[in-house]
Amino acid sequence: MTARKKKGGGRKSRDVTLKMVAEHVGLTKGTCSAVLNKTVASRSIPLRTRERILAAARELNYRPSFYARNLGVKRTYMIGVATLEIGDFYSSPIIAGIERYLRQKNFFFLTVPHRHDPKLLETYSQILLDRGVEGFIAVDISIDRPLPLPTVAIPGHSRVKGVTNIVLDHRRAAWLALNHLIELGHTEIAFMKGAEVSPDCEDRWKAIREVAEELGIRMRSDLIVQLEGDDPTPQLGYPFAKQLLSRKRPFTALFAYNDISAIGSIRAFQDAGLQVPKDISVVGFDDIRIAVHNNPSLTTVRQPLQKMGEIAARALLDRIEGHDDGTPEIAIEPEFVVRSSTERVTAQPTAARNHQYAPARARG
Repeated sequence: MTARKKKGGGRKSRDVTLKMVAEHVGLTKGTCSAVLNKTVASRSIPLRTRERILAAARELNYRPSFYARNLGVKRTYMIGVATLEIGDFYSSPIIAGIERYLRQKNFFFLTVPHRHDPKLLETYSQILLDRGVEGFIAVDISIDRPLPLPTVAIPGHSRVKGVTNIVLDHRRAAWLALNHLIELGHTEIAFMKGAEVSPDCEDRWKAIREVAEELGIRMRSDLIVQLEGDDPTPQLGYPFAKQLLSRKRPFTALFAYNDISAIGSIRAFQDAGLQVPKDISVVGFDDIRIAVHNNPSLTTVRQPLQKMGEIAARALLDRIEGHDDGTPEIAIEPEFVVRSSTERVTAQPTAARNHQYAPARARG
């Protein structure tokens, strides 16, 4: 009988309820719930009272269940993250940054792929809302209308009510890349414009054109190609680099839209018998994880992707917790990383430059 009583007593000690905590400190359940769940209402409760409640919860070993907490204060401590696809090179470090910050705040998240389909994003947003998420982070997709909960867009360019945009300084990024090529003596530069599905496409292209004009770089129409599709692998740039070569217009450098298209372009140039950077220097954009491991390692404009994820998570939680009414835009500064895919251009006769674009098998 004695052992049975002890066993029963152990169960009771583990099943401490919010009511028991409230009775222990002589306060209402609502007051204790607000403090233990760190709601906005708890800020109006005196610090000494909050400390008493927290001390009582520790003493009694009170552990609210997730469902009880959600029922009592209508919180899930959960957000939704929509990204191009799970595990792509661009989104992965961003999501790592989101996860790192949320873990510190005892939040977690649900991730869904949007595949650049606005209808799919709208459907997933509703599904996530039904699951009780308290906010959204949208990665690599344009948002042109308000969503039903606080939202952060990476990147974001349209001013939409309720949406905080994380925006890179594209003019600075373009200047860093193009000035680097000018300093190396490149004047015949090819450009890859982003696919229309990319939210950065127009703003980045506008910045490149403006900076090129300021620096006196002539952007020739036959040295410009626009990417198509949303392939998140280096295959994205390969056929468009081939297209540039087929035009027989000599160039000594390529400023690619992103690292993925730059890496695909390098492979296309190498398959054509060209050497990077000896024949063509290549600059990417993003500084994804594989950029440094490519052969040659990629010179690129660095976006601090993991940091951007942390900033987005912090901005969203500030809005959810009522610390911020909704900052419309957060600017991010780019960096420039010089590696092995660029070098100083060497003077060579026009005929020789034309010859280098012939198919590899025809070269003697």
